[in-house]
Amino acid sequence: MSETASDANRDVYEAQAAAYDAQRSRSLFEARWLARFAACLKPGGRVLDLGCGTGQPIASWFKAEGFVVTGVDWAEAMLRIARERWPEGDWRAGDMRSFELGETFDGLIAWDSFFHLTPDEQRDCLPRMARHLVPGGSLLITVGPDAGEAMGSVGGAPVYHASLSPAEYATVLEQCGMRLTGFLAEDPETDRHSVLMARKLA
Repeated sequence: MSETASDANRDVYEAQAAAYDAQRSRSLFEARWLARFAACLKPGGRVLDLGCGTGQPIASWFKAEGFVVTGVDWAEAMLRIARERWPEGDWRAGDMRSFELGETFDGLIAWDSFFHLTPDEQRDCLPRMARHLVPGGSLLITVGPDAGEAMGSVGGAPVYHASLSPAEYATVLEQCGMRLTGFLAEDPETDRHSVLMARKLA
């Protein structure tokens, strides 16, 4: 189930990239969390956008705020759109189940992407995320309100979602040298996203 569910999600985003991009909200309902996250970073710092999609609106927000953005996504169709918009950008093909970039960042964000991994894949991914952060670096991800699995859709095609419990996220983060600094389930001001922030210990 684990690999199959994630591979099926990737196939959907490959096939539905244009539809996803057309439907993706540009209202920046995420702005409050993005600003809170950005305030933890040094001005002009490096941000890894993991599951960057087409670069709108998350990567473009950080670029506009003066951060240096590296976008990683597993769907080449998504990356093609990002590269067309920002040919000078740093857009890389990669899978968050196995990515190893050999470099570190001041911040790492995985908005509407991390929760497409199965619970076991998430447990494996969090230490990898921690390794890609500088000491004191910050993490911002969207998860579920509690442990469980669910199905959503992109362009009418089903996509898989999963989450650990907040308590387990805190435990796994602690095990990989990070501390949970914020969690809000189904934030009504953020289109009911459940948002988690953490900081890598110095």
